[in-house]
Amino acid sequence: MASHPWPPVSAFGSRARVLVRRVHLWLGLTLGLLFVLLGITGSALVFYTGIDAALHPVVQAGDGAPAPGIQSPVWDRALATGSARWHHPGGKWTFEVTGEGGAIPARYYPAPGHHADRLMVWFSADGSHILRAEPWGGYLMSWLYQLHMQLLAGDVGHQIVGWSGVAMLLLLLSGLFAWWPRGSWRKALAFKRDAAPIRRLRDIHKLFGVWSMMLLLILVATGVLLALPAVTQALLAPTAVPAPVSANRGGEGRTVSIARALAAAQRALPDGRLVFVDVPVDGNAPIRARYQVPGDPHSRFPGSFVFVDRRAGHVLAVHDVRRSNLGAAVLLWVRTLHDGTIGGMATRVLAVLLGLVPAILFVTGLLHWRRRVGARAG
Repeated sequence: MASHPWPPVSAFGSRARVLVRRVHLWLGLTLGLLFVLLGITGSALVFYTGIDAALHPVVQAGDGAPAPGIQSPVWDRALATGSARWHHPGGKWTFEVTGEGGAIPARYYPAPGHHADRLMVWFSADGSHILRAEPWGGYLMSWLYQLHMQLLAGDVGHQIVGWSGVAMLLLLLSGLFAWWPRGSWRKALAFKRDAAPIRRLRDIHKLFGVWSMMLLLILVATGVLLALPAVTQALLAPTAVPAPVSANRGGEGRTVSIARALAAAQRALPDGRLVFVDVPVDGNAPIRARYQVPGDPHSRFPGSFVFVDRRAGHVLAVHDVRRSNLGAAVLLWVRTLHDGTIGGMATRVLAVLLGLVPAILFVTGLLHWRRRVGARAG
């Protein structure tokens, strides 16, 4: 019987590299524009609150006013001002505690459910009148946010963004594998200025991809986790935040002031920095204060909560993220890594620049491919 020796390992390596290059090419051609869109919109959103404020000078009125403390009557005054205009059974107000003077940002949810008919409201510094009110998605920066997170397509868009992100991870890894040098690393990382235009395009594509690879992998992977909460829950299994209810004393009854509730919450979590306070319009839902505690990396969307009985004013439950499981601790870093806030201004600027890299990779990759096709046809 004639023997059929296996081809050398290098032959397998060459075949694998050709196959991976084809996978990388077709993933780039099919997902490239979506990658560009998500990158550019992500760059715009890194500073979206600052950009939005610049586009709407009315919310900058009263910037010289001192920041209201937790005992300030401003919170209850703003609640009364907002409730006089919008009041729906089961609704909820969320006030953002910026720690700065000027307008008070708030969100009004007229019905239960995440982001259900959310209305963005800005109160004057003293809480006595409304400076601006717009539906979420009805102004530029919120529209860009929805485009980035869900392609303006709701839950279906979340799924498209999330699973496309998984394919984008494969796109990045296949590009890294296809480039991986078999010889000199110095040669592989060189940019040949005197080479033919098609080779320079390849070098630009290669170098931008290689030098940004690790950061792009982090950016895309964290984006997948944010877009696919069910997958995140399965992978990380974070500790669930308790959701107690206030005591039912019959009827609506009298509720405690926000100032009193916040005083109780601060005593329960004395080293926390208050960031948001959720106030239900009616029913037995508690007042919920959201805090950043030492060790929590995200200053705007931290993970610790204190629940206060809205009728008696005592603390019902405390969720201190420092006492959560590993999954919850890891989850804290997902948004921080994704939006670039991990290292302050420097990493936020880096996140802006990184969001432009997919456009560079797509354009250089597309031009290189078209030149190669044209050269073969000629």
